[in-house]
Amino acid sequence: MPRPDPAHIVCPHCAAINRVPAARGPATARCGSCHQALFEGHPAAVDAAGFEKHIAANDIPVLVDIWAPWCGPCRAMAPAFERAAGMLEPEMRLLKLNADEAPEITARLGVQGIPALFLFDHGRVAGQTAGAMDAARIVAFARGHAPHMT
Repeated sequence: MPRPDPAHIVCPHCAAINRVPAARGPATARCGSCHQALFEGHPAAVDAAGFEKHIAANDIPVLVDIWAPWCGPCRAMAPAFERAAGMLEPEMRLLKLNADEAPEITARLGVQGIPALFLFDHGRVAGQTAGAMDAARIVAFARGHAPHMT
């Protein structure tokens, strides 16, 4: 599904929903509420409520890394996910969700192992995978499963 113009983009800082015209360029867009950049090339850490808002309101695909601080592979993949954010934004929002702080979401999604990546497009799961991977594989997974990025 192509991105609507203007696109609704959730601010990673204050969770306000912003309307961003394509002609203005999302890479330089700032939040109308908190005035911070909507895209900084870094994944945004979210809680359960932030996750739900980003999934429901973003018109761009959302890639979520479900992780836990005690998980060695999760910690090993964190720098790669950070690099992937720099390569995928502003066409996609990257989020980090701590599985220990959002057990109801991990249960609903059927997460059986972490790190787990879920790609959402317009609120629906467009792709999922588990296991640590490098930045190139994260980007390939995301682009391969996002309908408008293939």
